[in-house]
Amino acid sequence: MTTYIPSLTIPYSVFANPTASVLLPVVLGTAVGFGTRPTEPQKTYMALKQPPLRPPPEVFGPVWTVLYGLMGYAAYRAVNAGMSPLSSVDHIRMTKHGATLYTIQLGLNLAWMPLFFVLKRPIEATVDAAALLGVNAYLAYLWGSVDKVAGWCMVPYLGWLGFATYLSAGAGYLNNWDFKNKDVKSA
Repeated sequence: MTTYIPSLTIPYSVFANPTASVLLPVVLGTAVGFGTRPTEPQKTYMALKQPPLRPPPEVFGPVWTVLYGLMGYAAYRAVNAGMSPLSSVDHIRMTKHGATLYTIQLGLNLAWMPLFFVLKRPIEATVDAAALLGVNAYLAYLWGSVDKVAGWCMVPYLGWLGFATYLSAGAGYLNNWDFKNKDVKSA
């Protein structure tokens, strides 16, 4: 089990506010997306050899926005249910551990795009994606123990993370784990 680390954990006031809790991952994910220059990731993505079932690049923005919103809603539900005055000591402990894990997974999530597209480090990006999948599986278990709806809100995110890990590993493997000089030239 992980440890609750207050200095590493998003403040309770963010989790307590449903709007802030939902918007935090959406805004941060959007900022990272735009911070990596939206056309550059698409150029790199289109230049890479891709594994079967890869979706077109325009699918990722809407899917991630919905998943970030669900993730934020799960965080709101779990923390508010788990920190209720009527919660058991175990639920409070699991909730606090989950809040720290949530903060860590958010950082891992936000690191993937720069690792993959900007730094062109497919090995590190795939390790990040696999770690993200594992952390979120445990987080879904913790938060699902505190609030079933919060746990179920994490299921689509887990499914997509599994698919994203496959795409990351597949692209890395098919491109010999080297993305240098893998851009489509502008016309």
